[in-house]
Parts: sequence; C-alpha cells; structure tokens
Amino acid sequence: MSADLVLASRNRKKLLELEALLVPLGYRLRLVSEFSDVEPDESAPTFVENALIKARHAARVSALPAIADDSGLEVAALGGAPGVHSARYAGVHGDDAANNAKLLSSLAEVKDELRSARFISVLAMLRHADDPVPLI
Repeated sequence: MSADLVLASRNRKKLLELEALLVPLGYRLRLVSEFSDVEPDESAPTFVENALIKARHAARVSALPAIADDSGLEVAALGGAPGVHSARYAGVHGDDAANNAKLLSSLAEVKDELRSARFISVLAMLRHADDPVPLI
C-alpha cells in the first residue's frame, strides 16, 4: 500500500531522484503541476521559509501531504550571495549559464584562496497545508 505525496516541483528529474528514495518507503510521488499551474512567490529570506512556502502551496492545491525543497549556493566572499536567489541570480529564473557567468564576474577580483562556498539544501514535509509542525 502506498501513500500519495505531492512534490512541490514541476521538475521531472527531481521527481525521479526523490522517487528513488521514497518509493521503497511506500510513497507515490505526484508533481504539483497535476493540481495547479500557479507557482508560489518564493519571497522569503531563508531556504527553510521558501521550502515551507512551496510545500504549503502544494498541500493546499492538492489536499495531499507535500514535500518541497529550496537550495542554493552561498559564497563567503559575496556575503552569502547568491543564496536564496541562486536560481535567478542573473535576473532570469533557471538560466544556469547566465547565473554562473554573473557569479564568476562577481568573483573576478576575489583571490582564489578566498573563494569558498557551500551548497545549502533544505527539504520540508507537511502532513497538510496548515501543519503546525513541519518536518524539516
């Protein structure tokens, strides 16, 4: 017996990656695009808050438990930028080439030994849209 879980994403590759982890645990994943074409505004200043915005939206439109992620690159020499804006750092969401070009341009004057960064990834799961105790 499997339990449906909506993934707050339209990305089929992400769906396949998470299915590999969750199907053996008894979950059947469905993309939020099955339920809505509306994308929530990821306007929060943290990865956790943005993941929760997406999970709450997915749970609300699907009436199912939901899982969402938010992730990005934090570069120390840039004060943590691009951070939550990683996917739209160059101004267009999802343009990896433009985002990478802007990042390298921003680091042009930074010495190699000062170029440290970390990748942050947060997963949030809600049992329902108003879940007061999400799993993070």
